[in-house]
Amino acid sequence: MKKWISLLWSLLISLGVGGLSALLTQNSTEVYKTLRQPSWAPPAAVFPFVWTVLFILMALSAWLVWRSDSPGRRHALVIYAVQLVVNFVWPLLFFRGQWLLLSFLWIMLLWVLILVMLASFWKVRPVASLLQIPYFLWVTFAAVLSFSIWSLETRAAGPVFFILEQGIPVP
Repeated sequence: MKKWISLLWSLLISLGVGGLSALLTQNSTEVYKTLRQPSWAPPAAVFPFVWTVLFILMALSAWLVWRSDSPGRRHALVIYAVQLVVNFVWPLLFFRGQWLLLSFLWIMLLWVLILVMLASFWKVRPVASLLQIPYFLWVTFAAVLSFSIWSLETRAAGPVFFILEQGIPVP
């Protein structure tokens, strides 16, 4: 019974962070639609579904680490908590503040933290690390999308702007 309560807490924390972030950025769909986007940008309706699945996977992964008796458990969970906070802040920067360059730099920080978390989870429970791979891949995609939107909005990337706007594949 105790292990299921800890799983419930893990789900509540992870989904709570995502839910609170979504609540604080309720107009994100409208903001997203107003931004210049590359041709390959997904529709706004995709994001809530994907993030819900990712937050559930994060919770399961953290729970597996929590249940481990590995000496690296505490360190791994601290990294998890830090990346969760950084994850929480990103939509506030992007959607509420519309600070596109800062949000790109912030998501790159998140990307690095996820890599560190993957490595630390692997040392504790490899399966917990594997559960984080979809999250890492999605944040990689989100970082490229964030950079692309910033580039298109500011035309700051020079030749990259044309490639992003036209959807020309880069070899």
